[in-house]
Amino acid sequence: MTKLQPQEVINQRYQLERQLGQNAGRETWLAKDLQQENELVVVKLLAFGGNVQWEDLKLFEREANVLKQLDHPRIPKYRDYFSIDDRSLWFGLVQEYIQGNSLREYIAQGHKFTEAQVKQMAIAILEILIYLHELNPQVLHRDIKPSNLILTGKEGGSRNIYLVDFGAVQDKASAEGKSFTVVGTYGYAPMEQYGGRAVAASDLYALGATMIHLLTGISPADLPQDDDAKIVFRDRTSASSHLVHWIQKLVEPTVKKRYGSAREALQSLKEPSTPLVKPQVASNISAPTATVRPKRRVYPPDNTNIQVEQSANQLRIIIPCQIWTAIAIWVLVIVISFFLQPFFPSILMLIATIGNWSYIGVAFILLLLLIGTVNSLTTIILEIGEQETWLRRSLLGKIYWHAKFPTHELQGVEPQWKMIERKNSNFFNWLAWAASEPSEDNSMKSNVILYLAGVPYTLAVSDLRPTEVSWLIDVLEDFLHQIKIGNSR
Repeated sequence: MTKLQPQEVINQRYQLERQLGQNAGRETWLAKDLQQENELVVVKLLAFGGNVQWEDLKLFEREANVLKQLDHPRIPKYRDYFSIDDRSLWFGLVQEYIQGNSLREYIAQGHKFTEAQVKQMAIAILEILIYLHELNPQVLHRDIKPSNLILTGKEGGSRNIYLVDFGAVQDKASAEGKSFTVVGTYGYAPMEQYGGRAVAASDLYALGATMIHLLTGISPADLPQDDDAKIVFRDRTSASSHLVHWIQKLVEPTVKKRYGSAREALQSLKEPSTPLVKPQVASNISAPTATVRPKRRVYPPDNTNIQVEQSANQLRIIIPCQIWTAIAIWVLVIVISFFLQPFFPSILMLIATIGNWSYIGVAFILLLLLIGTVNSLTTIILEIGEQETWLRRSLLGKIYWHAKFPTHELQGVEPQWKMIERKNSNFFNWLAWAASEPSEDNSMKSNVILYLAGVPYTLAVSDLRPTEVSWLIDVLEDFLHQIKIGNSR
């Protein structure tokens, strides 16, 4: 069989349209099924010989056999399996074509998924895994990653997620025996899979790694790990603590520490807290039920000047002014002015020549300097009590802005995150990256958003360090939770 070309008809049935993928001995094509009214299908071809050996053929045939038995609305349907012996031996697998883009393509385009979208996709994928894992024999995908997840539909409309490419699939029957083939993708496959001991929780690990990629925009293979081989990503995402903790459990290095099943993981994602009944006390009045969460000890990050004062019923957070930043701004202005002094006559002449636009430009620059100075000299005070919440901004000890709300209207907090796609994309992006806390994903500083009566307020007037954001989020969430528990008693 010669090199395949578009419009070529193979197996006297499938007219090739365009190539979707290619690697050693394998090709994937979009084709028309000439016997089914030109229905679009996906044809996967495997050329036996060369780099393709018996183990590859066994995986290919296993994929065909497993797909033939599957019947799920979000798994592409099996269509056909054939072989062609034309100078070289080719095997073909035909599947339903799903019109959409892979999550990898969305990430490559710089698309940012919201927490709600990520959660919806996780639920949809878990529903597929529940179906696969509860089959008899059980089916493991073993290669869940963004490139194997197809998102259909358009933004704002009805969308579905499809799980594709069952080339690494394993069913319980095929797992019998001692021999195994190492499959999976680095960063998404857990360690037990590389030892040929994949279990249902291995697919859950891959799902968690995929969610990390969607939330951070960084491949889990490129993220650091702690001393326990856990992926460190908490400071790279603005997701809620519940979703982060849920994902952290999915990607536990130890199998026993993950969720026991896809069904259990789905229940935990949909129902973040379970009401627990307090032990009965010696009284005729029954104790109320409340969501119990152990109080965490939250430590401040190193070298922070943010002050946190907390009692049982009051929290006070003070973000001091950055007086040295204000001084640095004007020292820089003076230095630049000094070096430009010999050119002042020429500059003034140029401004006069340009006219009104030049005056507007100068006024705009002065306004930016003024705003930067005011922000640097502003002190932020957040006070949360059982009944009232105050957010104040003061300049040199004088309050110039404040907001007051009942504490029950403080609906929640979340981080505000900034990312730079390429730190070397241009000179200004490089400066912004260099002025921030450089990290492996080129993340910039961020802020904390408070939702007061449905209105978002940024806590600080200037960006905070990512470690400070994570710390303040934990402090605020724990305190609000304790107040909620106290009011329910």
